[in-house]
Amino acid sequence: MSDEAATPGWQPRDPTLGGPARAGRVFRDGTHPGPGARPTGGRAERTALRAARRRRRRRTGWRRLLPTWRMLLGAVLLGAALLVGGFFVGYHLVAIPPANAAATAQSNVYLYADGSQITQAGDVNRESVPLSRVPRWVQHAVLAAEDRDFYTKPAVDPGAMVRAGWNTVTGKGTQGGSTITQQYVKNYYLGQERTLVRKVKEFFISIKLDREKSKDEIFEGYLNTSFYGRNAYGIQAAARAYYGKDVQDLDTAEGAYLATLLNAPSAYDVTAHPANMDKATRRWSYVMDAMVGERWLSRADRAGTTFPAPYEAEATTGVSGQRGYIVQAVGQYLTERGIVDRETLRQGGFRITTTLERPKQEAFTEAVDNQVTSRLDGSNEADRYLRVGGASVEPSTGYVVAMYGGVDYTRQYVNNATRRDYQVGSTFKPFVFAAAVHNGARTQDGERITPDTLYDGANKRPVEGWRGKPYAPGNEDDVDHGPISVRTATDRSVNAVYAQLAVDVGPAKVEQTAIGLGLPADTPDLNPSPSLA
Repeated sequence: MSDEAATPGWQPRDPTLGGPARAGRVFRDGTHPGPGARPTGGRAERTALRAARRRRRRRTGWRRLLPTWRMLLGAVLLGAALLVGGFFVGYHLVAIPPANAAATAQSNVYLYADGSQITQAGDVNRESVPLSRVPRWVQHAVLAAEDRDFYTKPAVDPGAMVRAGWNTVTGKGTQGGSTITQQYVKNYYLGQERTLVRKVKEFFISIKLDREKSKDEIFEGYLNTSFYGRNAYGIQAAARAYYGKDVQDLDTAEGAYLATLLNAPSAYDVTAHPANMDKATRRWSYVMDAMVGERWLSRADRAGTTFPAPYEAEATTGVSGQRGYIVQAVGQYLTERGIVDRETLRQGGFRITTTLERPKQEAFTEAVDNQVTSRLDGSNEADRYLRVGGASVEPSTGYVVAMYGGVDYTRQYVNNATRRDYQVGSTFKPFVFAAAVHNGARTQDGERITPDTLYDGANKRPVEGWRGKPYAPGNEDDVDHGPISVRTATDRSVNAVYAQLAVDVGPAKVEQTAIGLGLPADTPDLNPSPSLA
């Protein structure tokens, strides 16, 4: 073992020197500290080296603007903490609100006695239906168009929401991407305003709702609150508006077209805007092909399906023609009898079956149009003030089977068939004759009254045997009919004959007969006098 220094400038360690092993160290000039001297070279050197390294790492120019990895990591951790904290704060602060009034409002459905529909009327054209009434193929069409993974994925799509929110904030327009749950929350709870605040609320409410309701409940609500165009809210109203049928009667192609409308109703209504046909058929094909892709529809069935052109949109409202008078009369009947209060009826959701019979209703309307209104002369002042109203009653039941309220409810709101300030005129004459037969009445001469009994039909003939104020009714057009039978007087509606007949029977008995046949006792002007006839 040699005592020579391994490195020039260094000497072998002197074991007699005090201190740790570094005591054998010498300076670069060949000197070394003597006994008791404090070594200083190691610490100074290390300090100098660190300073040099810092000088070498110091960034200059544009590099000084770039963040370090420590800064980036800190920003990521801070952002994550803010997101997590913001989520928990938002989740606890945003509650599920009550449903908005527009989402729960429905129309009332009015039906003929045979169950066919007369009309729908209400503040909103909607009839909510359970999911069980919506055919499976219609459900699949909607899922294919809007959210194919609805039943398997969470309530929200954060990525799509971030894109939509960013576009809204930066003014780049709105962007879709909401799940069916989010769309239902917008329709049912929030409204249609397009703001970042609404999107945030929609996010948290959707998550909460997904925990509280089943997928079927959410899907049913979505189908019943979505807008399909033509003033139709909900799948049932849409089926009536576009195909004139109930939702359970839709086929696959029709269901796919209604699903197409959800994306942009006005852009895909091919009857209101024929120029949209190409765009609508392409969107419809997209929905049908998506059903094939999800194995909800076979390729063979898809190949044999053609585009289902919808009906022309009705230009009239749900209360035009006689329909408005029917709605008014039914509402009056229900509320006056305490069956339902006016506010509850206004909120809608009722299916009301009437006693009206479609063939008789249509025949009544046609008869008035052909025999009365079509013959009016607009240049004749009297014709301009003519009003027609009436009802057809089934004698055995008292059911109203047909009704005519006026020329058109949208032009004349007063129902001539039910208004109480109109005298019934000659329509009361059958009650007078019925009272005569029922009571075995006799004339002033003691002759039993029959259809062949003769009366004096002279115009403005004073009534005999009446102890009240003198009464001498005029006949229509002041015609003198002379001696005339009750049968002929009924056919010609001769006032002079029936006023006398009412006195012969007894006005009080006529009144009781009418009440016994179903006429309300509080009917205005139902007074026992010759003027009843």
